[in-house]
Amino acid sequence: MEYRVEELAAAADVGVDTVRFYQGRGLLPSPRREGRVAVYDRAHLERLRRIRALQRQGFTLAQIRRVLAGPTGSERRQPLLEALVEEGVGKRMLSRAALAREAGIPEALIQAALAAGLLVPLVVDGEERFSEADLEMARAGLALLEAGFPLQTLLERAVTHARHVQDLVDAAIELFDDHVRKAQPDTADSEAITRAFRTLLPLATRLVAVHFQRTLVTRALHRLRGKDELKALEAALEATEAAHLEVEVAWKE
Repeated sequence: MEYRVEELAAAADVGVDTVRFYQGRGLLPSPRREGRVAVYDRAHLERLRRIRALQRQGFTLAQIRRVLAGPTGSERRQPLLEALVEEGVGKRMLSRAALAREAGIPEALIQAALAAGLLVPLVVDGEERFSEADLEMARAGLALLEAGFPLQTLLERAVTHARHVQDLVDAAIELFDDHVRKAQPDTADSEAITRAFRTLLPLATRLVAVHFQRTLVTRALHRLRGKDELKALEAALEATEAAHLEVEVAWKE
């Protein structure tokens, strides 16, 4: 079956501009030309529907390009990509207004976090969408502000932290790629690679979280040694040591 661009858009339930946008991004192959008329076929429609389905699952355009560029649509690689999305995005996505409303903060604060690079939305149908992980971070940030941290200083510290974390994460990804994914007897066994990812992610997350907590408390004790606040801080430390640090977030329960 053949389609003109308007017919293809209607069949896929998208706008003509969306078809052209995907085509311009290299996600949708160019149509056949009959004079000045662009002619699409069934393969274009199936590809378009596939792109839309992946976007609804929370995949970014860059991830979708990777899925579609692999052999036979790269179905072999999809489980790992789905695991990445599930761990990083969660079960639903929110608009900026919904994020602000559910976090209990003004949209202006969301904008400040975006400008600082602390929040990075997904773009679905040209609109920004935020994950449940973003919601948890927004709520945690609000709690810190309510505790008395000044907003500007908190943002500056958060930006510095984010830069260091990005470098660390890039190095961790290289480690996983070199010593786990490529170490598999069959690197095409995406199920095994995905299982390894799901096992290692919470371990790495806990390692970083516990190290941060331990370092923060240890250095705070060192700075306050000999001061009146030391007993109170030592009591807080004892309470911290008595409990297990939880790194699971609400949207993963």
